[in-house]
Amino acid sequence: MYQSQQFNQWPILIFNSLEIPMANPYAAPKNTANAAPRGDMAIVCRGVTKEFGTGGARVMALRGVDLDVPYGELLLLVGESGCGKTTLLSVVAGILDPTAGEVSVLGTDITRLYGRHKVNFRGKHLGFVFQQYNLLPSLTAAENAAIPLIILGHARGKAVARAKEILDHMGMGKRVNALPSELSGGQQQRVAIARSLVHNPSIIICDEPTAALDAENGQKIMETLAQVAVQADRAVVVVTHDNRIFKFGDRIAYMEDGKIDSIKDKAQIRKEFGERTQHSAE
Repeated sequence: MYQSQQFNQWPILIFNSLEIPMANPYAAPKNTANAAPRGDMAIVCRGVTKEFGTGGARVMALRGVDLDVPYGELLLLVGESGCGKTTLLSVVAGILDPTAGEVSVLGTDITRLYGRHKVNFRGKHLGFVFQQYNLLPSLTAAENAAIPLIILGHARGKAVARAKEILDHMGMGKRVNALPSELSGGQQQRVAIARSLVHNPSIIICDEPTAALDAENGQKIMETLAQVAVQADRAVVVVTHDNRIFKFGDRIAYMEDGKIDSIKDKAQIRKEFGERTQHSAE
């Protein structure tokens, strides 16, 4: 109920000008002036609270969240509806401001960023994948995936070529010129993932990316995200209700009543949910 409606809006992804290398499509930026400072953790939350409303209508959506997400990890954030998962994701993304607490993303205190500076930081360093694919119906798969680079001011041909390279790595090489209406749900979500990667972000944030997919396509999407997460300079955070994909997490953080209730590590996940499976690309 108290999830940020803004989080599910594609127009929030406004990008500042940034030169993006055309090499490894999964590699995050390294040793560039535009890269955010980094320590051991991609995301650090300390005592994060978020209130909505005032007086008798005040609701505590987050109640002192402490969470660390290291680089190279795929973290699943799970819990019942209304427990604060998407609110926390929105705070980490700089879409919502916390009421109190500290939020460090890539070594930057995002609570001290305002206006255009926050938008620029989000555009340079974060990629987003939504439950709804938010593809433009009149653009091809490659053109949709290229949108962030086109917004950055890159030449259309170069941007689309970059997007095609990423889509090809995802097994979508034969569908780069297809319109969204010609793609399956799983293929559309892969285009959305390619769009989130095209500007080489250091953090990928996903809100229920498999909710609209069947089991097989959900597995394929998580295989793609798991491949992206296994990078020294990138972390992936996935909000999900889908216990079919729990085995893909490096850790699972369980939320309840606005707090992190418990965390399972990789060994516990493999013991309870089994090993990851591998499917061939469509």
